[in-house]
Amino acid sequence: MNLSFFDQFSSPHLLGIPLILLSLLFPALLFPSPGNRWINNRLSTIQLWLLHLITKQLMIPLNKNGHKWALMLTSLMTMLLTINLLGLLPYTFTPTTQLSMNMALAFPLWLATLLTGLRNKPSASLAHLLPEGTPTPLIPALILIETTSLLIRPLALGVRLTANLTAGHLLIQLISTASITLMPILPTVSILTMAILLLLTILEVAVAMIQAYVFVLLLSLYLQENI
Repeated sequence: MNLSFFDQFSSPHLLGIPLILLSLLFPALLFPSPGNRWINNRLSTIQLWLLHLITKQLMIPLNKNGHKWALMLTSLMTMLLTINLLGLLPYTFTPTTQLSMNMALAFPLWLATLLTGLRNKPSASLAHLLPEGTPTPLIPALILIETTSLLIRPLALGVRLTANLTAGHLLIQLISTASITLMPILPTVSILTMAILLLLTILEVAVAMIQAYVFVLLLSLYLQENI
C-alpha cells in the first residue's frame, strides 16, 4: 500500500528509457508560438500579459544591473508554474517532486548569484557574513553562522519546493483512495470526503502557483544582495 502511494513520484519509463526529459519539454508545446503580427489571438494576448506581469513582479526588487536576468528568471518561473499545475492532472508525472531536479535548478542559480557578487563587489558580498557593530568576541561564531546560512540556501530552495508538492500529492491520493473505498460502505461519508478533496485540490493549485513564485522570488532576492 505504501509503495503504491509513492509510485506516482517515480520517473516513468518506456522500454527502459526514462521519460523525465519528455515531461520537462512537453509543457512548452502547450504555449502558442509568437507570430509576425502584434496580436494573433486571445490566447497569445493573455500569454503575453501574464509574462509581462510575472517579469514586472520579479524585476521590482532588482536594480538596473539585475534586469539582465529577466529572461532567465521569467523562463524559470513559467516552467515551474506550468509543470506544477500540469502535475495536478490525473495520471501525470510531476518532475518538481524530485529533489534531484530541484537541487539541479537551485544550486547552479544560487552559485551564479554568489559568484556575480564576488566578481563585481567582493567587499560588499563578504560584508554580509559579519553584521555591522558585532562585538569582537562574537565575530568568529557569527561568521560561521552566516556562512552556514549562506551555504544552506540552495538546499532550502530545493527541499521547500519538493516537500510542499510531495505532501500535497500524497494528501490528494490518500483522500481520493479513502473516498473510493468508503463509497459502497458509507456513501454519506464518501461524499463529504469528496468535498474535502475538492477543497484540497483548489488549495494545491494555489500551492503550486505560490511555490513556483517563491522559488524564483528568493533567487531574485539573492541576486539583489550581490549586485
